[in-house]
Amino acid sequence: MSYVSDSFWHDAVNKATTDLFTFGYKYVIKPNFVFNVPPDEAHDRMITFCRVTKHIPPLLWAERTMLNYTDPILETNVMDVDFANPFGLSAGLDKNCDMPVLLDNAGFGFETVGSTTSRPCAGNPKPWFHRLPEYDSMMVHVGLANIGSDKVIDRAEKAWTHAHDMQVSVSIARTNDDRCGDLDEGIEDYCISMRRAAGRTAMVEVNVSCPNTHAGEPFTDSPENLDRLFTALDGIDRPQPTLVKMPLNKPWDEMRELLEVLTEHNVQGVSLANLNKDRTGLEIPREWEGGLSGGPCTRASEELVARTYREFGDRLAIAGIGGVFTPEQAYAKIRAGASLVMFISSLMYRGPQQITVLKRGLAELLRRDGFSSVSEAVGVDA
Repeated sequence: MSYVSDSFWHDAVNKATTDLFTFGYKYVIKPNFVFNVPPDEAHDRMITFCRVTKHIPPLLWAERTMLNYTDPILETNVMDVDFANPFGLSAGLDKNCDMPVLLDNAGFGFETVGSTTSRPCAGNPKPWFHRLPEYDSMMVHVGLANIGSDKVIDRAEKAWTHAHDMQVSVSIARTNDDRCGDLDEGIEDYCISMRRAAGRTAMVEVNVSCPNTHAGEPFTDSPENLDRLFTALDGIDRPQPTLVKMPLNKPWDEMRELLEVLTEHNVQGVSLANLNKDRTGLEIPREWEGGLSGGPCTRASEELVARTYREFGDRLAIAGIGGVFTPEQAYAKIRAGASLVMFISSLMYRGPQQITVLKRGLAELLRRDGFSSVSEAVGVDA
């Protein structure tokens, strides 16, 4: 395999194209085509764009040739899965698996589609999003809207099978509708989607921490509830590794108990963490419902990654999520203990070329500090 980093001319074109895209997104695309409409409409436009352009081979070739930065120092193996790089799109943006073709050609290491649920779900009443540009954040109140895990997982399997380099994961959650019942009903809801996902994606994520559902987060209310859920999921044979998406705002004593439960089950990693519910010090209209993405998550998620790595790093792989806008922030999460790094808000606020900015910057930081791989840097500051 030839790498962009090994070719002077390809590397120069890649860097120049990325800089051009960065300038164009900041001064032309974002103000005139994205931020000039309500965020719900901008989201729908983006999904439509992805659906259309994935059928235009010349555009995909140009995207892959000019934007996809590759470098052997970024390659890593986590939970026995090989990644071209540690960067992935977090669940929550591509609910129905419409984006993998463009993300693969742009050079993402992986994508987590969903979260998806056993039944189709309309989600919460709109608006789903509110922009908070002063905080590099979005207020998110989608409520797990998706077309159902039977269809989403079919799409995810096809995307994974046809991807050039990108791994595809699927995030499963409990349906957010008026048919929600007791814990047993919720457990069966997860089990239905897990049975559908078994063996059909590179990884599967179990989202037990969505802050935007009327049923709440009962499986993180107590270690006993979490144990009941994963005892049931353990009965479903699946070859791919399982991660669990955990909440951000739990006191550490409570989080530690939940993590201890996970280590007793067929769980290989944790995604840290979901949206921030803490609005302390932020000026946000009270009527805006939901959790905070992006900037308000940066420090808290890094601290949670470090704590988790110190006590559970030998038992659970960590995917760090929240507030990654620069290579330095990604590197900080890795040094705190994250083997993988996920983001969404950076894509919205900085543009699609941000994946290239992060990869190129991380490679430079790793070499600057004498590391020969991502895995060597994992947890060095924890």
